[in-house]
Amino acid sequence: MTDDVIDDRTLVARAGAGSEGAFRTLYRSYARAVYWIALGLVGDAADAEDVVQETFVVAWRRLPKLQLEGPSLLPWLATVCRLQASNRLRARRRHGSHDALDEGLPSTVDVERQVIDATTVRAILDTVSGLAEIDREIFRLCAAEGYGYQAAAEKLGVSHGTVRNRLSRIRTRVRAAALETETP
Repeated sequence: MTDDVIDDRTLVARAGAGSEGAFRTLYRSYARAVYWIALGLVGDAADAEDVVQETFVVAWRRLPKLQLEGPSLLPWLATVCRLQASNRLRARRRHGSHDALDEGLPSTVDVERQVIDATTVRAILDTVSGLAEIDREIFRLCAAEGYGYQAAAEKLGVSHGTVRNRLSRIRTRVRAAALETETP
């Protein structure tokens, strides 16, 4: 069993028992990943932020009874996120007649920030797609699905050190790709 497995299970148990600090740690660990899932589903940044908030409200309420099956809370959060996004999309369709009213209001969206974020995401995706297959799998398991080094190593049939070293190099490449897109 890896520290990552113990950490998530411990944090879920503590948060379920009412620890705001444990819940805050889980939120900080997974809010960004949940946001990207939500954004992909609802296609709107403001709605995605609302879906993230709703996802973690549901999590706070359900953690006391949650028995974490895997090494990471992310798959469960992704499922809750998908359900919340579905609810949001249904509500959007149901209240679609109000969209015309909203179009006349000035937008508070920072278009420049969205373009920069989209460029950064594109650079990261391009970097990841250019990796060797084993590196893409390591990145997917560890970065996207929350696997610990040992769990990923067992799943891929490689050593713990291989996963750790390759993931370090992958993160360096991804970080460099993201930094290249930043404006001075």
